[in-house]
Amino acid sequence: MALAGLSRRERQIMEILYRRGKLPVSAIREEMQDAPSYSAVRSLLRVLEEKGHVKHQAEDLKYVYMPVVHADKARRSAVKHLMTTLFGDSPEQVVAALLDVASKRLTREELDRMAAMIEKARQEEK
Repeated sequence: MALAGLSRRERQIMEILYRRGKLPVSAIREEMQDAPSYSAVRSLLRVLEEKGHVKHQAEDLKYVYMPVVHADKARRSAVKHLMTTLFGDSPEQVVAALLDVASKRLTREELDRMAAMIEKARQEEK
């Protein structure tokens, strides 16, 4: 379930829910930059629910909202979408672009973990 088809505000809400878990409308609104009205946030959540991205449950006389799809699965879906649409379905090009923009910020430990992931992928290939 890709976030690519969502509006800017819908993506903003999903990012908040992925980061914080389940929240009531008021808490979501508090975390939004230049937040729209309470009723506008409720409307956005209703649309996200209709699209299958969030669900709600009643807690203490209010609704709390949570993502339907786990954040890891949503991330994989987003990366797959990017790889397909922007990088010609090439994992190598995705990694090259990431290293290009982030190489100066990567720590030795992060580079070691990435090297270990590559080595694990090599072993699984055999």
